[in-house]
Amino acid sequence: MSAYGANVAQRLDALETGPFHWRLLGLIGGGMFFDAFDNFLAGSVLGALVQQGLSDMHMNALFISMSFAGLTLGAWGAGVIGDRFGRRFSYQFNLLIFGLTSIAAAFAPSMTWLIVLRFIMGIGLGAEIVVGYSTLNEFMPAHARGRFASLLNLITNSSVLVSAACGFLIIPHFGWRWMFAIPGIGALVIWYLRKKMPESPRWLAAVGRHQEAREVVEKIEAQSLRRDAPLPVAPQEEEPGRLRDLFAARQLSRTLVGISVICISFTAMYAFVAWVPTFLVKQGFDITHSLLITSAMFAGGPAGSLISMAIADRIGRKWGLVIFSALGAMIGMAYPYVTHAVTIALVGFGVTTCIYVTSALGVACYVTELFPTRLRLRGVGLANAAGRAVNVGVPYVVAAMYALAGLLGVVSFIAALFALLVVILITLGVETRQRTLEEVQAQAGGDSGIDVKKPLNIGGM
Repeated sequence: MSAYGANVAQRLDALETGPFHWRLLGLIGGGMFFDAFDNFLAGSVLGALVQQGLSDMHMNALFISMSFAGLTLGAWGAGVIGDRFGRRFSYQFNLLIFGLTSIAAAFAPSMTWLIVLRFIMGIGLGAEIVVGYSTLNEFMPAHARGRFASLLNLITNSSVLVSAACGFLIIPHFGWRWMFAIPGIGALVIWYLRKKMPESPRWLAAVGRHQEAREVVEKIEAQSLRRDAPLPVAPQEEEPGRLRDLFAARQLSRTLVGISVICISFTAMYAFVAWVPTFLVKQGFDITHSLLITSAMFAGGPAGSLISMAIADRIGRKWGLVIFSALGAMIGMAYPYVTHAVTIALVGFGVTTCIYVTSALGVACYVTELFPTRLRLRGVGLANAAGRAVNVGVPYVVAAMYALAGLLGVVSFIAALFALLVVILITLGVETRQRTLEEVQAQAGGDSGIDVKKPLNIGGM
């Protein structure tokens, strides 16, 4: 990290959160709300398409798989573009893609066209989650980073409940097409409002655009109160990030942890959440009751984010992930044995809550903290691309598990993944709670050669 970069980081971490931080949260959160709404409408829409005879289990699996193919491409592309051209360019570009294609999907003449459009839509959807969480965390001071990341995840995950509720209220009366039109229009509105969002000063400093970084930091400071400065980080020259740096000895374990957290979190989420309405229809519930039960279960989305917000800066990211992964495995194994609608909803709520706690702690915060600024979007993009790529095949695994052993097979698969995540985190994971991004980087096996105890003058840039 250059002296300018270290100074930028210290000045950002020395601030209390203020109007700028809340406005940034709102603008990033708006885009990610519609991103998640679009992502999770699949469950409601696909259940309705099956009932109407417009699709079947095979076509539904293809729809979900092509979604993940697009998400994979978008996640990796956002990482490369974001580290090379900036966070701002990347998040505006991807928002435009999924906004326009969502509107186009509302007019799709057949399931085949809907699948093609979903692939293109997925490119934008996959990019948003990579850029959104990383960008927010680069602006936030260390003392509030976990809380704001969880708040962003709460905004994002509330769309899961809203999407399910909209499916219940809209699909039976107005049809499934409006489920694509709503996030498409919303995304374009947010795209327009985001045009004045600043570039990440950490990224500007990392690529040598020091004057622009100074101007952004000064504007943020003008809207914020200063608190006690954190332990300063000594400067070191930083070279442009390269893909192979993610697999260097000093970074490898963190890259592997990031990939594992994303892959397992996404797989558990989509193996359960995206398939619930279809499972309920197969169990004999009509589409109206299926969507009503789903809405109650998906209240676990915002509940998980609220729990994450309460524990992220207390228990920490690593141990919070361990606790709720284990809890999710245990509750999930009870799900196949409940048959009444109320108990299905309650147990499903518990499973969904645990899934979204791991999402909030892991995807929203922990993984973005494991990489240095020059590699952050490449690292997060690689982890997300791996998670999306793995999930291209997950719909077929879920369909096979369901055909072989019913719901017990599906939840046993999810429980095994959670158990694997616990092992990986305990053996390789590091705790990032209450540490600046630069301190976390400095502790990566001495990778940066930074002495976090050595003082640095932060008076000027």
